[in-house]
Amino acid sequence: MRGLTLGILGLGTVGSGVVKILRQNREVLERRVGIPLSIKRIAVRDLKAKRATEVEAELLTTDVWAVVRDPDIDIIVELMGGIEPARSLILEAAAQGKQVVTANKALLAEAWDEVFTAVTRHGVDLGFEASVGGGIPIIRAIREGFVGNRIESIYGIVNGTSNYILTRMTDAGEEFRAVLGEAMAQGYAEPDPTLDIEGIDSAHKITVLAALAFGCRVPFARVFVEGISGITPMDISYARELGYKVKSLAIAKHQDGEIEVRVHPTLIPEGNLLYGVDGVYNAITVIGDMVGANTFIGRGAGLGPSGSAVVGDIVEIARNLATGGRGRVPPAAYRPGHRVELRMKAMDEVLSEYYLRFSVLDQPGVLSKISGVLGRHNISIASVIQKGRRVGETVPLVMMTHHACERDMQAALREIDQIAAEVTARTVLIRVENGA
Repeated sequence: MRGLTLGILGLGTVGSGVVKILRQNREVLERRVGIPLSIKRIAVRDLKAKRATEVEAELLTTDVWAVVRDPDIDIIVELMGGIEPARSLILEAAAQGKQVVTANKALLAEAWDEVFTAVTRHGVDLGFEASVGGGIPIIRAIREGFVGNRIESIYGIVNGTSNYILTRMTDAGEEFRAVLGEAMAQGYAEPDPTLDIEGIDSAHKITVLAALAFGCRVPFARVFVEGISGITPMDISYARELGYKVKSLAIAKHQDGEIEVRVHPTLIPEGNLLYGVDGVYNAITVIGDMVGANTFIGRGAGLGPSGSAVVGDIVEIARNLATGGRGRVPPAAYRPGHRVELRMKAMDEVLSEYYLRFSVLDQPGVLSKISGVLGRHNISIASVIQKGRRVGETVPLVMMTHHACERDMQAALREIDQIAAEVTARTVLIRVENGA
């Protein structure tokens, strides 16, 4: 068989990493695949832009459609990001019979059915390992490694920017805004960090993982998302005192024919492997009914890790083409027609433990009033922290609860926050995952 040619769409950080790896490891890749891999065309926005990897000018073009429609290109590697024109380009590549590799978690999360229907209809493979976890091979693990398991849950720190910010806030005791500025200055946060700090990037990723793991539709619009901008050094300090760290966690669970998918700041207990995952690192725990808990830890982004994941997909597809094994692993992990419809819980149905910090006047009877409201809403208190006395002044009152329903908790807090005489600010709520 002749060598395989690649068309790359986008030459940013990940694209530069892919080109570097394909060139630097050319010999070992050819030995592993059995045939040479070569880049024919690379589509870019600006032909004169400075790049992390030097590329010959004759390889570059601004015409993305010409790359997709080139009959000599076997594999299209989409690294542009965003929904459009990436969606249309991938659909056209599939229609042209080209194999596709992408790192585009937003597109997969928001247009899952359309993309996977297209690649299945046209009989092409789709690789998307780099869409979640950077260099962590979590997609391959779910699609193949854990195929003998019913996957019960997935917990993940899947956004390095948020993890870096929370780590710095924990270690240095600094406020969110100060650390965000530091992260932007060091290149760990984008100029517009909204997708990262508000949990949207993590929501895209857990949507992809849940759909693969549970074999069902996961409507992205129904994923509960809460960012980290409201986390304070005070709550981080109380969490540490209680034996926890605050992490932005992506969570997916499957039980009794129902799923829940959510992203929010979460207290993780000391002793859990995710507790010690700091800085820009990612960590994902998969719990299967046969294997139990398995945790994958590694760099979640960057030229090397993400480029490695993309090249891994290219090599897998190249091996399939070289041996006639195309379609061996269904792109969506389940064979067409064998996916199921599972009910997706609304957030107010979810059960969780909770950390609560009330701002209250230090005077007799306040604790009993708050406890009474929680009790009427079926919420049981596990522990209480109230330090010192400042009679007549506002003081923090911290509680940890046993499992409660989100609907009951929100109703209780609405009532508590209306106790105007004693409660001086809105209650802080952070969910707790002791079983993660």
